[in-house]
Amino acid sequence: MRAARKQLGLTQPQLALAAGVGVRFIVDLEAGKPTLRLENVLRVIDALGGEIQLTGLSTLTTDTEVEDAAHGS
Repeated sequence: MRAARKQLGLTQPQLALAAGVGVRFIVDLEAGKPTLRLENVLRVIDALGGEIQLTGLSTLTTDTEVEDAAHGS
């Protein structure tokens, strides 16, 4: 996160403002604190222009698809 912030030329207070979090949160995030709120981590990633990709998960089905399969539709 720190490298991405610096590459964009942002200070910690500027990133905090852009992400809607406190400066302390940015400090903790960059220090690797393990107990941060995921919602706020995602806000920071978004403010940095990043994205999250999940791989290795099986295909998710909706409740409707499961019900249809159970009823032979």
